[in-house]
Amino acid sequence: MKSGVRALGIAESFRGREGTTSTLCGVLTRASRVTDGFVFGNCTVGGTDGTDAVCDLFDRLDREDVRYVLLSGLALAWYNVLDLRAIYHTADRPVCSITYEGSENGLEAGLREAFSGAALEERLATYRRQPSRRALDVGGERIFVRSVGLSDGEEGEVLRAFTPEGGRPEPLRVARLAARAADRWKSDRRDSETNR
Repeated sequence: MKSGVRALGIAESFRGREGTTSTLCGVLTRASRVTDGFVFGNCTVGGTDGTDAVCDLFDRLDREDVRYVLLSGLALAWYNVLDLRAIYHTADRPVCSITYEGSENGLEAGLREAFSGAALEERLATYRRQPSRRALDVGGERIFVRSVGLSDGEEGEVLRAFTPEGGRPEPLRVARLAARAADRWKSDRRDSETNR
C-alpha cells in the first residue's frame, strides 16, 4: 500500500454509565503514520445515536482523501450499537470495525441484560444486521474484524498497512489517546466551573 493512503480512525473515551455522553475522536492518518487531522464529537451513553455521530465526524472532517474508515468497536458508550452499512453508505468508503477480545455469543447477552422491550429490539435489530466477525492476526496479535466494502483478503492488507506494531491500527491508537485527553480536559473544566 502506498504510504500516502489515508484512513480515518474513530475511537471513544467513555467514563462509565454515570456520564451522559461519550467523547469521540476521529484521526486521519496516512499509512506512513503521519497524522493529517482530528475531529471530535459525542454520542449518548446507552443511546442509539452512535451511527449518526460517526457519520457526522466523517462529514465534518470534510476530507475527500479518506480511503478507509476504521472503528474501534461495534458498540460505543454502553451498547450504542453502530450500523456499519449505514456508515459505509454515508462515507462511500470501506468501513472496518475492530475489536480486541474474542466472544462466543457476541453482544446479545449483554444487550438482553441491559435493555428490554422496544429499546432491546431496536439494538438487537441493528446488531443482527451487521456483517459477521472474523479473527485476523495483525502485528503478532489476534483482532476481530467486521467490514463492509472489503473482501477478507483486503481487510488484512489494510489493517496490517496501518498497524506498525501490536494489534491496534495506528489511526485507532491515536484516536483513543486523543479522545481520552479531550474527555479529561472536559471533565477538568466541569470540575473547575463547579468549584468556582
